[in-house]
Order: sequence, then structure tokens, then C-alpha cells
Amino acid sequence: MAPRRLFVTTALPYANGSFHIGHFMEYIQADIWVRFQRMQGHEVHFVCADDAHGAPIMLKAESEGLTPEGLVARIAAERPRYLNGFHISFDHWHSTHSPENTELSQSIYRALKAEGLIDTRVIEQFFDPVKGMFLPDRYIKGECPKCGAKDQYGDACEACGAVYSPTELRNPYSTLSGATPVLRSSEHFFFRLSDPRCVDFLREWTQSGRLQPEVANKAREWVEGEQGLGDWDISRDEPYFGIPIPDAPGKYFYVWLDAPIGYLASLKHHFDTGGAAHLTSQSFDQFVADPGVEQFHFIGKDIIYFHTLFWPAMLKFSGRKVPDNIYVHGFITVSGDKMSKSRGTGISPLRYLDIGMNPEWLRYYIAAKLNPHVEDIDFNPDDFIARVNSDLVGKYVNIASRASNFISRLFEGELVDVTRQPTWLALDAAAASADIAHCYETRDFGRALRHAMEFADRVNQAFDAAKPWELAKDPARRDDLQAICSVCLAGFHALTVWLKPVLPALAEKAEAFLGSGPLNWQDALRLPARVARYEHLMTRVDPKLLESLFEPAAGTAVAATDAPPAKAAKTGASKPAAPEAPPAGSGVVSIDDFNRLDLRIARIANAELVAGSDKLLRLTLECGEDRPRTVFSGIRSAYAPEQLIGRHTVMIANLAARKMKFGVSEGMVLSASWDDPTRPEGIYLLEVDTGAQPGMKVR
Repeated sequence: MAPRRLFVTTALPYANGSFHIGHFMEYIQADIWVRFQRMQGHEVHFVCADDAHGAPIMLKAESEGLTPEGLVARIAAERPRYLNGFHISFDHWHSTHSPENTELSQSIYRALKAEGLIDTRVIEQFFDPVKGMFLPDRYIKGECPKCGAKDQYGDACEACGAVYSPTELRNPYSTLSGATPVLRSSEHFFFRLSDPRCVDFLREWTQSGRLQPEVANKAREWVEGEQGLGDWDISRDEPYFGIPIPDAPGKYFYVWLDAPIGYLASLKHHFDTGGAAHLTSQSFDQFVADPGVEQFHFIGKDIIYFHTLFWPAMLKFSGRKVPDNIYVHGFITVSGDKMSKSRGTGISPLRYLDIGMNPEWLRYYIAAKLNPHVEDIDFNPDDFIARVNSDLVGKYVNIASRASNFISRLFEGELVDVTRQPTWLALDAAAASADIAHCYETRDFGRALRHAMEFADRVNQAFDAAKPWELAKDPARRDDLQAICSVCLAGFHALTVWLKPVLPALAEKAEAFLGSGPLNWQDALRLPARVARYEHLMTRVDPKLLESLFEPAAGTAVAATDAPPAKAAKTGASKPAAPEAPPAGSGVVSIDDFNRLDLRIARIANAELVAGSDKLLRLTLECGEDRPRTVFSGIRSAYAPEQLIGRHTVMIANLAARKMKFGVSEGMVLSASWDDPTRPEGIYLLEVDTGAQPGMKVR
């Protein structure tokens, strides 16, 4: 069979923040699949880029006193440490803020316009009179027009699930300035996704078997729904950090138009700078037009709409090849909860590396939970420790450690041919190799690793059944001893091939031990002839590492060793004196002490009595995060639950979560009372001034 030619991408990370563990679930999944394809001898071009445009980047850069380009460059400088640290084997990494992306985006736009698929319309939008800019939906809040819930975003209500336009909000306000936005008219550009040509194409493309069933079903709902496909607003007004629309001064492409084109831009830069020359003599234009090239995208389930509707339609009607498949995965949770730094359930990939955790532990653990479906996976610390220590150390590495001891000590590393050995034949490595290859190809990584570990179990069972420690005592059975150890090391050799897409660094160490050189997939059934002296391949997970992995709650103090003081500038100026600490026991705190408290405005979305307690109320607090928090507060004597719902108060957001018999309390609300017993009793919840919004910091 001729080698396949593959163009593979992952979703572009938005360049306004560091990588999180969700990024690496996707990168690890794609990297494993890519490494498997390369081991089979296929031509693979694996690229990604920073998603560098849009209002959020522009606004964050402004808040930090940077240009958008400066912010993007700072974030981009972090990338290699993360990617290299977790052995992610991208061939090329680029940026959507590049000449290639500008050229391609404008070219695709012109082609769509020539096809009659671009319209212009005058629309009314909210405009922030203080910031002097039109507001994206997520920068507008107000009361839901359906249920009246306060502090809802401009596109959907989190309380009742209603979807609406920002102009339908009651009492809207800008989250940037707090000002009441005003309606202004502006001409916008639209991609006519409702055009019958687009609808017919997408109906066929999404139902052609190239998408996962659950993704295809969702796409069918969008295409065949009562409302049909809506046209897509692809323009934004200045000020905006993005790519200018040709012949339209002051207009820019909406970031979601140029972001997926960044896949092509990164590939083009890779080809144009010679990075692909060792694999193909084709130019970029020849490669992307070649009908033999397969195009695959790995993405999360939150961006299906853009990738299964807009992206293939843009490519199709601009005269380009459409993707062969879009592989969608779910999210990652931590111990069953959505990741949150402030709750101590966030995992920083950089912290993982900095505390000395082996990146391949995480690669293996994530792979062991992945399947071809759009399912969330959970990171459970206890399960992580058990799975890595049991599978990788207790099963796989254990084979080499046990068998090589006898081979090195008694046979100078020499192995015998076990082709006809009944024990080797019973292991049926050929069947296992075929099953595992099929699982890798279909992205059923969890099943692939289960097959591999079942094989490792059979190898270890064969070793134990032969009792080599007893064979070693009988000179007449030396051949039997060498044979069973050779069988086990042949099994270890096969396992190394099968695990190599997941564990490339460990495989490299194993290859040195086996004297095999770099192993490819077809080498799984090749028997090794000798082994080197065994050296330790992998350590077990220390549970203490897991305790220090989870990020401290936002705003908590950082140890002095983690944050060294800034060095004095080399200008001859003396170093400023540190502020004098207040005397111990004085009751006075420094400003640094106060700054360790993360005080935030919170809205009490709900309040309930707590069964079994005459002091506590269970409060549901909205504090500007992705989900509400639960806080138990001892204010039942002062307030009935219905008195509190909808009120705003102040909470300590970085108080360590406390497990109580009624549940976990994730913070503390502030109230006032007298300590003096001669004063009147009473508890008074702190309130805030009108206009303060959930999530605002108290300073």
C-alpha cells in the first residue's frame, strides 16, 4: 500500500493566556495519532498556530499597557517550553497574525464574493460611548428578556437557557466601562450560509460518514432545523485587532473567519521556509490541491459549529479541498468537577513539569481514557497514581527488569530465537498488533492500551508460571531459563512498539536497552537478538507530587522561593528599602497581607435552609466565574432565605474549600457583628453600592 499523505492540525489556542490542561488533552490525542501514522511510514504534516486576533486580545493588551502584537509575542514565547515538555511533535507552529494568513484570508474572501456568497447589510449594534467601540456580545450584560434574570450575557441566558440578540436585553450595560450602551447603525459583511448551494453541500458533507455519529447528528439539527442555516456576520468595525477586509476601510474580518484559515497559513509558512522539503517536492499550492492528500482537524466539542459548517463551506466555495474528517473530543474534568484555579481544581501544565512530574505519566493517563466518541474524561488523582504505577511500572517496565536480570547475569545479554516456542506462539503477538493498530487508527486509544496491558499481563503470567528463579538453580535447565526470558523480552520489544506513540521518550530508552534503533510499527513482530544491561526506565508516581500539583486558589500567597524579588536596575541606584513589617502581635497588617485576600462582589443567586442545622444557610453565589459557588454561612438567625436572593455582597474567593457534613463550602461571605457581649446582638450581611457587578475585585 502506498504511504498516505496527511495534513493534520489541532485547534488554534487563543493567544491571550497560557496553555491549560484542556489544550494538552487535545494535543496529546492528536500527537499520538500522528506518531502512529509516522511509525507506519506515512507522510505527515502536523501544524498549529496562535489564534492572535479579536477584541479580547486587543482589550487585554490595552489593560496591560501593551500593543496587541506585544501581548501575542509574550504568550507565543511560552509555547515551546510546554510543547517540548510534553513531547508534542508539531512540524511547525505559526501565527494568524502573519502575512500568509492575511494573503489567504483575503484571497478566500474574494473567491466567496465572486461566487455571490458575500452580502452587506446595515445592522444596529450596541456601542460603548466611553470606550468608543462597538461591543461584542460577551461584553454586554443585562436582564434576560425572557425570565428577567440579572447579569446575563448579550447572547444567552445562563438562568433559563434562552437565546437572544444583545439588543433584546433589558437594562444593558457594558462590562468594559459599566456605561449604558447606545444603538448605532453600521454596515456589516455576511457570508451567505443560507444560500441553497451551501445548504445542499453541507447536508451532503456532514452526513457522508466522515464525522462521528454524534457530531453528524448535531450538524443535521443545524442544517435541517426549522430556522435553517443563518447567514454569518464576518465583519467587525474598528478599533479591532485583525485582518482588514479588502476595499472596506475601517472593516476587519471577524476572528472566526481568519482563525481556521490559520491552519493553511501555518502549513504555507512550513512549506515556504523549507520545512516540508524532506517529505515532498511539491509546493504548498500543489500539496493542498492534491486529491491524494487527506486533511484532518482535532478540535473540542465547543467549536463544532464553526468547523462543521462555516469552515468546510468556506473551503468548498472558494475552490479549495474540504476536510476529510474533523475529530471532536469532550472536555477534561478534575475529580468530576469542571476545572477552576480558584477552587484548586485547575492543573497547570507548566506546574506539572516544574515540580518534576514525568510528562509521559500524563500522556499515558489521558490516552487510557480517550475513545473515538465525544465524551468528557476525568482526571482523578488516585486513579492516576494507580493506573500509571500498575500499568507502566508494574506491568510493562517490570517485564524488562525481571527478565534482563537473568539474561545479563547468566547469558551476557544473548537471547534465543523464540519463533517456535509454544509460550511465544500462545501470546499471539500478531493478533494483538493488528488489534492495537486498528484502535490507534480509529482513535480508540483507551482500548489500544487495554489490549497492550492484557498482553503484558500474559507475558508476566508466563514468566511467573515458568519460575525462572528455580530454573536458575538447575544447570540442566539453563536452556529453558534463557528461552522463557527471551520470550518475555520479545514481548517487551513488541510492547515498546505498541506504546511508542504514547510514550516516545520511554520508548527511546527501551530502544537503547533492546539495541534496536528507532522502532517502526512493522518491527513489533521482529524478535530481538540481545539486550544491554538493564537501567531503570521509569519511576513510580509519588502521591506527594499530586498534592503539590493542584494550583493554589487565586490570590493566595506565593512562597518567597517561587517569586524572587526584582533585581535593582544596573544604574548605580541603591536598592529601595523594603517596607518595615509591623511588629508581631500588634494586630496591624501590611498591604501585602491584605492583598493576599481575594475579595470579590458576589450575587446571591439562591439561598436555602440546611436540613440538620439551625445556624447555616446554603448560598449559591455568582462571582464572575464559569459556574456558581456553594457557600455555607452561619447567618440563618438573621435572614430568611427569600430575603437574600438577588442581593449583592462581598465574599472571600480564595479561602480554602472546607468539607462539611452538609457539603463543600467554597468561600465565605462577609458580615458584621459585635464582639462585645454588652452590645446588642445581630448579624449584618455586607452590601455593595448600586452598579457593582459579580466578579469585581474589592481593593
